Formats: sequence, structure tokens, C-alpha cells
Amino acid sequence: MSSEQTTVPVIIDTDTAQDDCITIIAGMMDPVADVRAITMVAGNVGFDQQVRNAHLTLNALGRLGEVPIHLGCRRPVLVPWVSAENVHGDGSGGLRMDEEGLTTEAEHGVDALLRLTAEEPGEISIVAIGPLTNLAVAAIKDPTFPARVKQLVIMGGSNNGRGNITPAAEFNFYVDPHAARIVFEAGFDITLVPWAPLTLQDAVFKRDQLAEIEALGTPLSEFFGRVCSSTLAFDESVGIPGTTHPDSLSMAVLLHPDLVLRSSRQNVAIECDSELTRGYAAISWGVHGLEPNAEVIEAVDGERFYTYLRDILATPTQPNRPFRVGDQS
Repeated sequence: MSSEQTTVPVIIDTDTAQDDCITIIAGMMDPVADVRAITMVAGNVGFDQQVRNAHLTLNALGRLGEVPIHLGCRRPVLVPWVSAENVHGDGSGGLRMDEEGLTTEAEHGVDALLRLTAEEPGEISIVAIGPLTNLAVAAIKDPTFPARVKQLVIMGGSNNGRGNITPAAEFNFYVDPHAARIVFEAGFDITLVPWAPLTLQDAVFKRDQLAEIEALGTPLSEFFGRVCSSTLAFDESVGIPGTTHPDSLSMAVLLHPDLVLRSSRQNVAIECDSELTRGYAAISWGVHGLEPNAEVIEAVDGERFYTYLRDILATPTQPNRPFRVGDQS
């Protein structure tokens, strides 16, 4: 981390499961970040479970109740919601805790995005690590919203590569392709962190690295192992040699852009109308005469990224409430 960096105000827009949880940990533990809010969007697992997972994560940090959680859109703009529970399970590895007294904000997530950016125009960045429904609805409700966001880092799509929910599409763009199209056409300053090939080449933690994290023996490292367990099993079943961390990479790229080894300005367009290629990210490589609308990350320092997260997970914390697994009392 650079000692010269100033604090980065950030909102995390999330469908909290597995690596989304690790993203919240990175944002809350990195001294560069100033997390202003968590906004919830329909995505990985059931909406109420996503909210529960966000509380569980803040509990692991010992910071339960410190960051406002705003409930956003509970379904995509036009199409039915599709989950990734076959990949993530409940997204928390079966962790539970006493939920008495836990609250979320009355203000809708979309309204929170609009209000916070209006209070500090051009100052707050957003890390969007789920479907883009909240961002699209905010941009429709207030067309000046995109210009008020300092930087929008999006985890989504593949750079003309393989999808992870269909052959053509990455999950976040597939779940709400219409929202993704709206966002990429709305005028945000976008940085795109794609699934393939970037995540698969630079953000996979292999078994030896996972063992190193487990050996740390901290509440955060134990939480990491638990929430990533279902995803590890799924990833290995499809030939990925470890756990995938594109969401926390998105946070790291915002806070520490020197992690990026290669990127380029490209035009990103999202397919909505074809069943075969719904959610496909068509990314121009600069020869089609299309106006760039995003900085597409093509390579990062994977070892530095792993070390960054490992060091965060090594930091001792004191959870606010005891964890239990499943229905154990």
C-alpha cells in the first residue's frame, strides 16, 4: 500500500455471498477505504440470505452495525431472477449468529445511491459486484447520477471469453442484462473487472495458498475458509484449481490501482435479446470505430493481490457475537 494515497470514499453494491463477503472485509480493513454504505441487490442467493451474509461479515470484523445496509432491488429489471446457489450454497458456509436487534436502513438502496452521491458529487466511488439493477434504476430515476459517481468499478462479463453461467455469459450480466446495458450506456466512468480471462488467470487462490490462509488462525481467516468452502468445491468440480476472487479484486483495483499490469479503453456492449447469448459482453479491441466507454482490466499482479488479502485476513479481530454452524445452538 502507498502511504501517499488519500482515503477513498466507497459504496459497495453487492449480492453478498462468498467473495462479496471478502470484498466487504477488504473495504472495511484497508485504511485507504472509507466505506459509506452497503447496498443490496438481487443476485447470488436469496435476498434475505444476502442481507444475513452482510451482517455475518460485519460481525466477523467486530464492526456489526457500523455501516448502513440499504435494501435495493429484489429482482432484475425485466427478466426473472436466477440464483447461483448451486455454486455458493447459502453464501456463508452455513454460518449463523444471534440476529436479535439487527436492522437495515429504511431508505431504499437506489435512493441511498442518489442521496450520497448528491451530497458529495464527484467524490464517492462505487464497487458493483453483483447484477447492476440498482445502478441502472438509479440512472433512470436521475440521469445526472452517473456524472456524480467518481469511479464505478464493475465486476462482470468476460473479455470476449467464456461465461460461467452459460457458454457466453458471466453471472452478473446474465442475471440482469438490461441493467448492464443501461449502465454501460449511461455515462459512468467505468472500470471493468471481467471473469475471463482476468479472474481465471490472476485471481484464483490455489490449495497451497488456501492452506496458508487457514494457518493464520484468525477470526477473519476462519471466516474466509468457511464462506469460500462451497465455492471451492464447485470451482474444482469444473476444473478451476482453487477459489475465485473477482469481487475482492475489484475493491483492490479501486484502492490500489498499481496492482493493474495491463488495461485498455474499450467499448463494452451487452447482449439482451438472444437466449443463446443473453448477458454476453461484446468488448471491442479498438479496431471497430466504437467509442470507448470503459477501462477494461486485462492483467493484474496476482501474487501481490493474494498477499494483500492474506495480510488483511491475518489481522486479529473480535467478532461482536459468537458464530455457530447451521442450526447448532
